[in-house]
Amino acid sequence: MQVNISPQPIVALIAGILILVAPRLLNYIVAVYLIVFGILGLIR
Repeated sequence: MQVNISPQPIVALIAGILILVAPRLLNYIVAVYLIVFGILGLIR
């Protein structure tokens, strides 16, 4: 039995929790999210 977990939903969940806890982090979280998945998209 193999479980294949995509990283995107996990990152989205963590980002959502961080935004609820500290709304000031929103800009940084969105920026890091876009940069990371942009780079991953270019590599694949």
